[in-house]
Amino acid sequence: MRNFKAIQAEFTVSRKEYITPHYIRIFLTGEQVPLIENTTIGVNNKILIPPKGVRQIHFPEFDYDTMQWKPQPEETRPSIRTYTHRGIDLEKNEIWIDFVAHGDEGPASAWAIESKPGDLLGVLMKDGKIELYGKADHYFLVADATGIPVLAAILEDLPTEAKGICIIEVHGKEDEQNLQTNADIQFIWIHNEHPQQGSKLAEVVKEQVLPEGSRSGYVAAEFSSVKEIRRYLRKEKQWKQEELYAYSYWKSGVTEDKSAAERHEENADANTQ
Repeated sequence: MRNFKAIQAEFTVSRKEYITPHYIRIFLTGEQVPLIENTTIGVNNKILIPPKGVRQIHFPEFDYDTMQWKPQPEETRPSIRTYTHRGIDLEKNEIWIDFVAHGDEGPASAWAIESKPGDLLGVLMKDGKIELYGKADHYFLVADATGIPVLAAILEDLPTEAKGICIIEVHGKEDEQNLQTNADIQFIWIHNEHPQQGSKLAEVVKEQVLPEGSRSGYVAAEFSSVKEIRRYLRKEKQWKQEELYAYSYWKSGVTEDKSAAERHEENADANTQ
């Protein structure tokens, strides 16, 4: 028996801004914004992008037995992608989601680049608060551009007395963000113009002096990087299960819908062992 309520909402774009040349924040508004109030900033949600010319979000049904979306007619079926709930302002009646602008090879990136006020977007979320990350004295945070939203949410939530290292890979110097935190965090930025061709995240992770004692790690990046970093921390550095959460957002060379099953299995197995 599942004890969560699913939020199913249709929003329209109210405005957008380029935080960096390759990073877009899309603000969404609509009557259902208050439904998002009781969720945790930084958690994953599903966005639904309607086909061009379709002026309604046709929400699918999710089959929890097969862990797949039930089939829909091609002409009305939205593209479904996983993104991060980045913020809410009830006074302005807005929520916002951040997108990596990496050209038009992906439907979500293309939609964000082309989006304009009034465009539709569907959102599916689990209602209720959850603990986004493990609490500790020292933090080790690692992400590529796709993982910045969750790391940013964690950084904003950390207490003043917390210490840690935050390693983030972005396109170039121009994409380094001024992430806000009250904690004592050392930021390490890696530049990679071609993330589809490989990453140095794992290499840089292995160069660090890792925290001892009370520690918490969060890794959010491409499949291969996450797998290697997880293996290094768990196997070589003996991090315990409760000390590390590692999540793969994408797999190089494979679209999200094609890689979803493999990434879901890997993420689930690795974070429950």
